[in-house]
Amino acid sequence: MARSVRLWGPGVRTAARAVFAGLVGAVVGIAAYSIARTGGQTLSIVVGGLVGIALVLGAEFYRQSAQLTEVKLTLPVGEMTFAPTADARQAAQRLFFQAATRVATRPLSDEGGNLRAALASLKNLVDLYREPVESGNAPPPPATGDSVYALALTVVNHNLAPFLETWHPKLDTWAAAQGEHADETAWPENAAFRADLKELQDRLRPYVIGLGDLAGIRDPEQYLRRPDWRPGAGRASLPHQQETGSATRPQARPNL
Repeated sequence: MARSVRLWGPGVRTAARAVFAGLVGAVVGIAAYSIARTGGQTLSIVVGGLVGIALVLGAEFYRQSAQLTEVKLTLPVGEMTFAPTADARQAAQRLFFQAATRVATRPLSDEGGNLRAALASLKNLVDLYREPVESGNAPPPPATGDSVYALALTVVNHNLAPFLETWHPKLDTWAAAQGEHADETAWPENAAFRADLKELQDRLRPYVIGLGDLAGIRDPEQYLRRPDWRPGAGRASLPHQQETGSATRPQARPNL
């Protein structure tokens, strides 16, 4: 997924450079005028030092005053452009966190995991993505560029909803026929479900990374990688230990 950012608009950059150049020119002009009038060596050193300080402070001001004005993301549905306002970044951070901590992006082990819980997690993510807009808490769409919630709508309508519409009724129907203690490993479509879920996770990945980029999260992809730790992995077997306080019973001697 390609992504790019833009610092300042062309007009703002030009104006800032002009102001900075004018300030530096004024300082240099004052210094040259003072030295020409006095001819003093000490004054030349002092003025030269002040000019150097002015240049350093001006460069630092120019660097720190740059502001992010545009974020472009190239996604499977095409390019989307966002103005990273405080509202947009906050919304993107919330949407990123909600997806990055659920099975929508977290791997499900080949044999473990609860399939009905996975479906419930995906359905919950749909509800969380819809809630801000439906409740009226979401800010209005920006005057220019795309809305964060337009990206969320794409995630729901193009990815999550089709998956849920396919697999939710299939698993529910089979589980209802099996009874309360249905064993999901015996479901004939278990492998197909897992393969489809992995494909869904791969499709969602660029969208979630894009949300992280818009939120300003450094390297959001690192939070979507498969964890190194596994339950029980690398666990050393404990040596057999005698219970504390127990006495060793002497073996009975056979009667001779």
